[in-house]
Amino acid sequence: MKIGPYTLPNNLFLAPMAGVTDRPFRQLCRRLGAGMVVSEMITANKALWASKKSLLRANHDGEPEPRSIQIAGTDPKMMAEAAQHNVDQGADIIDINMGCPAKKICNVMAGSALLQNEKLVGEILEAVVNAVNVPVTLKIRTGWDTCNRNGVAIARIAEQSGIQALAVHGRTRADAYQGKAEYNTIAEIKSAISIPVIANGDIYTPEKAQQVLAYTQADALMIGRAAQGNPWIFQQINHFLQHGEHLSPPTVNEISQTLIEHLHTLYNFYGEYSGVRMARKHIAWYSKGLRNGNPFRQHMNTLEQAQQQLDFTEQFFAQLEQDMIAA
Repeated sequence: MKIGPYTLPNNLFLAPMAGVTDRPFRQLCRRLGAGMVVSEMITANKALWASKKSLLRANHDGEPEPRSIQIAGTDPKMMAEAAQHNVDQGADIIDINMGCPAKKICNVMAGSALLQNEKLVGEILEAVVNAVNVPVTLKIRTGWDTCNRNGVAIARIAEQSGIQALAVHGRTRADAYQGKAEYNTIAEIKSAISIPVIANGDIYTPEKAQQVLAYTQADALMIGRAAQGNPWIFQQINHFLQHGEHLSPPTVNEISQTLIEHLHTLYNFYGEYSGVRMARKHIAWYSKGLRNGNPFRQHMNTLEQAQQQLDFTEQFFAQLEQDMIAA
């Protein structure tokens, strides 16, 4: 799998997710098998570039290349300027968001709302591609709603505009994250264009990954929600695709050590106050499905200090191991 001059170690991508795929999580997923990661969405609004949120989202310190930064907006000139700015700050790849279904994004006609205006899509893509000397990629959905699945038309515009890889989530904007992802449109897009296509949506298991690759003939897969609390999914899928067999799931001790390491990186990255609050959702994802996970999560949400979170996490997993031994 190549994007411009960059040859990726494999064809598994971590999907950009606002509030989730910060630098600590990107680094963790890369270490556990993701071949490519993409930053959280950064606005094209220049007035917000110096905000703490934008600066943290653009922080790629210590990450290996290629560093991909996703931008979002509706104005071609502003998007071009945002792309130039982020390349100046160290981005190796610019990714354009036309896939986000969130109301606050679509209400300003950004994200997947842009799919309603194919002319504007082309203008934005051409402006960004012409503004930078690095590869530009694009993330879309299959269309605006089930009556307007124009993913193939958008894909052709993307290829003509110089986009070097296209990620497609198998839902429309109107679907949000409801129902099941469909892969027919992704397969149609793959057969219609020659640039790499990355299939996204409902890929939760190695078997599903293999099925989606075979059905769509996509060049790569993008994993989003399935990686929350389960960063091991990348090495599990990689191993299954290469060898046709399953890796053993992580042990309780491996989950505990990975979570504690993740917590430390969150505190270091955000500072204690914000780090503790960012950590709560990750703790909830890691503990989902574990014995006594619900009371553990409820109590965790009352803790205000980093050391309290660490201590309670260690106690919970130590007790879990003891219970498993006793059983």
